[in-house]
Amino acid sequence: MVNTVATAADGLDMLSRPSVRALLDEVRDSVRADDGAFALVSADALRAGGVDRLIRAAVFGEDEDVRDTARWLLLHAGRAVGIAPASIHELYLARGRGEVSGFTVPAMNVRAAAYDTGRALFAAARDLEVGALICEIARSEIGYTDQRPAEYVSVMIAAAIKEGWTGPLFIQGDHFQVNAKKYKADPEPELRAVKDIIREGLHAGFYNIDIDTSTLVDLGQEGLDAQQALNSRLSAELTAYVRHYEPAGVTVSIGGEIGEVGTENSTPEELRAYMDGYNRALQALSQKEGRPVAGLSKISVQSGTTHGGTVLPDGSIADVAIDFDTLRNLSEIARREYGMSGAVQHGASTLPQSAFGKFPEVETAEIHLATNFQNIAYDHLPAELRDRMYDHCRQNFPDERKAGDTEEQFIYKARKKALGAFKRELWDLPEGDRERIRGVLNETFTFLFRQLRVENTMEIAQKYVPLPDIPHASPADMRMKAAADDWDLSD
Repeated sequence: MVNTVATAADGLDMLSRPSVRALLDEVRDSVRADDGAFALVSADALRAGGVDRLIRAAVFGEDEDVRDTARWLLLHAGRAVGIAPASIHELYLARGRGEVSGFTVPAMNVRAAAYDTGRALFAAARDLEVGALICEIARSEIGYTDQRPAEYVSVMIAAAIKEGWTGPLFIQGDHFQVNAKKYKADPEPELRAVKDIIREGLHAGFYNIDIDTSTLVDLGQEGLDAQQALNSRLSAELTAYVRHYEPAGVTVSIGGEIGEVGTENSTPEELRAYMDGYNRALQALSQKEGRPVAGLSKISVQSGTTHGGTVLPDGSIADVAIDFDTLRNLSEIARREYGMSGAVQHGASTLPQSAFGKFPEVETAEIHLATNFQNIAYDHLPAELRDRMYDHCRQNFPDERKAGDTEEQFIYKARKKALGAFKRELWDLPEGDRERIRGVLNETFTFLFRQLRVENTMEIAQKYVPLPDIPHASPADMRMKAAADDWDLSD
């Protein structure tokens, strides 16, 4: 996490530096920042080319000042055309009250060729008037894709601007997860690492966070309450941590998880054990804080999937039998007994196409989609680049090859870890290759939006979630500030 302390004066002085002035001169027909005051000159010019220049600087800027200025300009430009990072919390609570229903919100993981993937996503969302959608990235993926939260937010805003989509932009930190092995060896450093990524994400605009302490469920304990106890308590403590650092005027949407994806299917009894323990712990923390601490808006469960799917020896993906009755029952309990939006389905992007329409039928609140978008990108890369990325995996990630794995199984599992090292090359592909990838992705997103029944949800999203106005007075505000305290309610 960056621990830079910068004053407003530092931020305004940044705008006068030669490298920054050069960037401002390049985009002056789109946006301006005279004396620190942002102005949108032309939305058309911004979409035509200004946003492309800004996002390249935001990701690959020659120095930190250029990157931060580009990110600041994109944040303000997005707000000027009707796009801002937001929390889906109020929409989800409305679903818990029964005011909205009938669709499943797609949480789409953008890890490969992020700008082009984002453009395909928002083009499809624009055409179908989709507002109930989430863009997400997991704690582990932030590292191996080389996309810190501030960069990720900038890319999603830029993609939305480029394609003319507008509305509250729900960006999510997925699986902000406690590593069980590291926690067992030494709990405090592992919890600090999770807290650090929470604060970095919040500062950047991750106003939706999935807290995942389900790795700490202890099946060796007797009884469900005891098995879920540590999961419940740490989820509550991390919820209170989010609430302490969330910006004024935003109630971050927080999700919990009762069973690690890829394990046994979840049960109503497990959900109640987790939620009752969570609510008890959160109530105790609220009393310590001296004010109510808002809880979860959704709950992740296990219903038969694994992340990325189960890879067969030939590299294909095994068929999966989703337990839709589990999803229906747990979603109903989550809404009726706990006021949440319902259950969340992970690891679903590689399911057969016939499965997606069933999620809204059983009122699944949210579905996480990731691997297939990466697969599409790899399938449409130039063969020479793809081969070099695979060679990179063989040389740098041999531990991903498990005993008995075929070459196809190894490559399928390991190739996600080449994305960070080849990020610039993916951005620099010829326009023809990029357009081909965007086209296939656009078709995929369009299909998913229709199957999940989120067409024409823009009005619903805007009804419950007005655009927040989070002040960023200067480019220096884009940098992570050092913690003024070491806040902790658990003591």
